[in-house]
This record gives sequence, C-alpha cells and structure tokens, in this order.
Amino acid sequence: MKKGWSMLLISTALTLALTPFFTATGAMGEEVVAVNNKDELPVVGSYDHFKKLLETEWRAQQNRNYPTAMESTVVMSPAAPQAKMADSAGGTPSDFSTTNTQVQGVDEADIVKSDGTYLYQATSQEVRIIQAYPAAKMQINSRITYDNGLFQPLELYVDEKRLIVIGQANESVKTNSSIVSKRRIPYVHEQQTTKAMIYDITDKANPRLTRQLDIEGQYLSSRKIGANLYVTANQYVNTYRIFEDKEALPGPLYRDSLEGDQYQSVPYSDIRYFPKSIQPNFLMVAGVNLDRPKQKMSMGTYLGAGENIYASPENLYVAVTEYEAQPETVKPMGQSFAPTLLPVPTKTNTTIYRFGMAEGVLTFSGKGTVPGRILNQFSLDEHDGYLRIATTSGEMWRNDENTSKNNLYVLDQELHTYGKLEGIAPGERIYSARFMGNRAYMVTFKQVDPLFVIDLAKPSAPSILGALKIPGYSDYLHPYDENHIIGFGKEAESDKDMAFYQGMKVALFDVSDVTHPKEKFKTVIGDRGTNSDLLSNHKALLFSKEKELLAFPVTVYEWTTEQKAKNDIHEYGSFTFQGAYVYQLNLKTGFTLNSKITHLTEQDLKKSGDGWYNSKNNINRILTINDTLYTVSEGFIAAQQLSSKRQLGILPLAK
Repeated sequence: MKKGWSMLLISTALTLALTPFFTATGAMGEEVVAVNNKDELPVVGSYDHFKKLLETEWRAQQNRNYPTAMESTVVMSPAAPQAKMADSAGGTPSDFSTTNTQVQGVDEADIVKSDGTYLYQATSQEVRIIQAYPAAKMQINSRITYDNGLFQPLELYVDEKRLIVIGQANESVKTNSSIVSKRRIPYVHEQQTTKAMIYDITDKANPRLTRQLDIEGQYLSSRKIGANLYVTANQYVNTYRIFEDKEALPGPLYRDSLEGDQYQSVPYSDIRYFPKSIQPNFLMVAGVNLDRPKQKMSMGTYLGAGENIYASPENLYVAVTEYEAQPETVKPMGQSFAPTLLPVPTKTNTTIYRFGMAEGVLTFSGKGTVPGRILNQFSLDEHDGYLRIATTSGEMWRNDENTSKNNLYVLDQELHTYGKLEGIAPGERIYSARFMGNRAYMVTFKQVDPLFVIDLAKPSAPSILGALKIPGYSDYLHPYDENHIIGFGKEAESDKDMAFYQGMKVALFDVSDVTHPKEKFKTVIGDRGTNSDLLSNHKALLFSKEKELLAFPVTVYEWTTEQKAKNDIHEYGSFTFQGAYVYQLNLKTGFTLNSKITHLTEQDLKKSGDGWYNSKNNINRILTINDTLYTVSEGFIAAQQLSSKRQLGILPLAK
C-alpha cells in the first residue's frame, strides 16, 4: 500500500471515530448480493465484499461535505411509573413505583429497580440488593462485586425470579475463527463487550449467576418484555487495520455461557448491511427468552450503527440518520454571484429498520425512510398499526430555503409514508415530542417555546389543532391525563436575537380546548445553571396522579443578592442544592413544593464553592413503596413518610 493512501486511511479512521453516527448515501460498490425477499437486507457475504463496502464508502466520503456549523441559541438537551397493586394482607406492600417507561408493557433498564420489598441498585463498582420495606428494617442483603475490576454495571432489570445486570467490560479475547484458521493460532485482541448477567435471586443474600451473555461492542440500549430480553450494542470497526492487514480478520464476537466459555465470531455470511447507511460499525442485536434456559441466544449482526432504539410490545425499531450533500445552485451566465460563507447544504434522512420480537428472537421485517433527523426515542411511536415519527430537517443557523423545519410522518405497515405534516415552525428545531393515542405534542424552540397539538385521528392527513407560544422550552413531555401534559425544561429570556436559558421550568399544560392550549400552572427552580437528570433521562421521574405526587432529582444554582440586582440574564448562579424536589400536583392548586431532600452533608456544602460535581451523595432516583418515599444515591438511602414527611430511616450504602 502506498504511503499517501495509508496516511489518508489513518485520517479517515480518525474522522470516522470522531463522527460515529455519520452515515452514507449513494452507490455501495459493484458487487451485487442477491436477496430472496424484497424486504430483506443484503448480505455482506465475504470478507472481500466487506472490505469493498468500506472502501467504496471511504471514497464516497472524500467527496461529501460534512455539516460543520453549530446550531446557535440555547443549550440542547434531550411515562409515569405505574403502581403495581397487590393484596396488602400480611404486611405485603400494596403498591410501589416502577421505572418510568415510554411504552406500557415494555420495560426499560435503570440504575435502581424495586419489587415492592427490595431495592436493586447498580453503581460503577457493584450491584446491591437492599431490603427497603419496611423502612425501619432497611439493610443491605448482598453485594455483587466483580473482582477483576474490568466490568462496570450500567443498568438493571428485575422480576420475581431474576436480576439481570447489563454492563460494559474491556478484556483480551481469544477466539478460534475459520476465517483465520490458516494462521493455526488463536486470534487475540482487546475488545469492548456488552454483558448481560442473569442471576437467580430466590435467596436475596446469595444471588447466583446462572447465565452470561456477551456481545462485542458498546452498549446502546435494551428492552425486556415479560421473560424476553433484547440487548443492542455498536461495535466500532478498525478500518485502518482492515486496509493495512493482509490477513482477513474475523467478524464481531459473541458468547452465550449456555454454549461454553469460548467466544465465537459471526461469519460474514451471516452479517447483513444497511444499504444507505454503511458505517465502520457493527450493530449487534441479541435476544433471549429467560424462561427457556436451554434456548440459545438469538444474534443478528448488521454493518451500520444504530442511534436510537424504540420498542413496542411487538416490534423493535432502530433509527439511523443519513446525510447527503446537496448540489449548489449555479446562476445563469451574466448574473452576479454573491459570495457566501455558508457550507453546502446537507440533506438529512432517517431510515428506520423494524425487527419483529417474539419469544426472545428478533427478525428483520422491514424498513422505511423519512426526511429529517429525530431527537430521541420519544420521536417515534407505534399505534394501531402505524408508525409515527417527528423529525427536524435543515439547520437552525441558516436563513435561506435550507433553514430548519419540523415534520411529522405516518408510516403504514409496509413502512411507506401514509400521511405527513411538514414545514412546522421554520427556523426552529424539536426539543421534545410525545405521542398520546390520536394526538401528538411537539415542542420547538429558538426564542420562545411553541407547543403544538397535532391531530392524528386521520393517519393519512395529520393536522395542527392548536399552538401555544410561551418563554422557555420543554426537554421532556409527560402525560398527566387525557387533557393535560407536563413539560420539564428550562425558562428562557431573550437578548436581541438570542435566547438564554435560565432556571429549570416545570409546567402543566391544559389541552382540553385543543385549538387553544394553555399553560395552566408553572414553577421555576433556581437560576441559570440549574439542571436535572430528568431533562435528558426520563427514568429519573417519579409521578403518581393518584397520590398527587411529582418528584425528581435537581441540582440548583441561584443568583446572589448582587446578581439579582444586576439582573444580567447571561450570568450563571452559584451552587446551592443537590437532591430531590417533591411536589404535590393537582388540577386545582398546581405545583406545591412539599419537600426538599438532600444527601449532602454540611462538609459537602462547605467544599462545594460556586459549583458542584457528581458526588456519590447526589440523589439520582426517587421511589415509593406504600406511604414511604425513598431517595437513593450511591452513598445513602433515606426514607420518609409521604403523608407526614416524618423521617423513617437512613441506610449508608458505601463500604
């Protein structure tokens, strides 16, 4: 290989590593792989074809303009827990909060889980099983530690029989692969692995590891539906090594302890690719039915990374963004040509790949493409056989025909566009979206926060019912009831053509009159700098309409007396609080702050100065069991009675 080509490959590998979600469009090379079903994805087939796909994409990227300008304006940020009811006889908890998930019946992993008696907590070093109820008898029943120090627990699932710990590991792996068998030696390399460890927790004091699943790559997301577990990961492809190394390299690795301790490599004949989304990544999609201990892990491998995962009870959707440089308009001869510093406009599309889920097995079942890019998992929703998608196309910083616009698309069961509503709020982008039955709620923002109410009763013709423009924006929308929705975000104030976010804003919107939605109640916490995990992670919310309870962790920054006198909207406040804000919320009185709970000590506060960081005493989850409210940090669990606010106990968690 020539030196110049080698240096270009190194540069490209670095570029691809820094832009992992940049995807391809255009021709995929001369080799054509036949497929039997028009909905099937093409097969990579061989290592030579794999190299050709990457090389073709590399050449295409040399002629493609990357979007380089950053959106201006404010900082970009990205369902209520349903109480489980049981017989309360014999002191058994009658209700307890569960993880706030997007879709009923589709569980999402979290750092803290409850079964109504025990709490299960994942930290970066260990997993803890804690008897939490009754609060007076709180104790740590067991700790699951990982001696090699290489495995980091990230999230958990729990059910009546099992605890599933999902995490990340870095390790050296040996594998025997047919593709490198001519070497007569095992293939050894350092790898990042997503692991799912399944424990029998019949005896809470002695959890027993019964099975381990390993897939090469960085953890993307997971879902659990009943006994069926689905895990996805992205594995980066070392393009430099592939082009430089004369020996063929094996496909990505996986292991199911049911089949032994040896890692296996996925043969290229089993790897498919996303035709318009060739990336130097493998998307690994694994599934298993935990009630069938002898059923092997289902594994699907795809060339091209996933970005966002959405799941309904029947289908898993993987969304991938595609970028395509648009041709510049050339004026006719004789016309003046005004110079511009704007880069070539880039068209974005989102391609959605659908996988049917049944009994722990994932099966590719179709794909569709819509203009624009999505924000997060709440930009997608499946309802009555249709997939609804909210996207933003264009760029906020442009002031020509390529400025940002917001759209909503409805796809049919074939994932073809069935209905659409385009061009909403030009010059703004989506900050949050939420689908509720035959309605969609969309928040866009640049200087004010338009909340759009969109009618989806007729899927072929979505239409705007009403809109409300108010200061600030919502990063997350949460249903309160059929005619009310809660928005969590930031207050904002404008200075000339720029908007600057201020404190955290929580608002209750009344959409009873869909043509004239209104902000019924609002509360603002702190000043510029105040933030909450909830704004980027919906699992941090505790909400119960029946209990009139709303709680979330928050880090509060407030202006000093001098700053308040200056009233300079550009200035950040100083750190004053980290913990849980607990509200009473109803339709008569709105938000009433009942409790401010912190795990920080006086020494913590004295050491804080003007700012704060991620301390082990930062509260990150709030839960309820019956009339007991639990606040959880890595350092402590504190319990208080909901009705009286009386403290019931504190349990130190650190060793």
